[in-house]
Amino acid sequence: MSESDAFPAQLERALRGKGYDVRVVNAGISGDTTAGGLERIDWVLDGDDADMVIVALGANDALRGVDPKSTRKNLDQIIRRIKQKGPDILIAGMKAPPNLGMVFSGGYNSIYSDLADKHDVALYPFFLDGVVAKPYLNQNDGIHPNAKGVSMMVGAILPDVIDVLENGN
Repeated sequence: MSESDAFPAQLERALRGKGYDVRVVNAGISGDTTAGGLERIDWVLDGDDADMVIVALGANDALRGVDPKSTRKNLDQIIRRIKQKGPDILIAGMKAPPNLGMVFSGGYNSIYSDLADKHDVALYPFFLDGVVAKPYLNQNDGIHPNAKGVSMMVGAILPDVIDVLENGN
């Protein structure tokens, strides 16, 4: 996918279209896990005066069958470190693929809402809502959204992003 079609670029255009003078920085790495995000979070935040951070990590943890306890611990530390720096946070939740079983899914799917409550931060329940498992909204791998899928994701999450920008958390 081209950089201009990626989520950060589309989100920035949508926010600017609503009158917000923002710069959305893409700090994501394709294939990243929460462990990778935790290793990078201090570097990502260093020197950047971010007003808000969208935490959209964990899908690759689920796809790789990483123990949900590890995912929870990593996300908890990421949120703590962001809060120490001061930006508002919007957690973009993920859901485990159903083929991983009820035990795994049960331990995984509650992570995002639990951490949002624990840290009193905003939650968008499912980042891929309306896009997952729809071939026409995904790339040929069947996992990653295409430009149209990303556009739908941006449209869906936009009210939550605006709410955090205007009201904090």
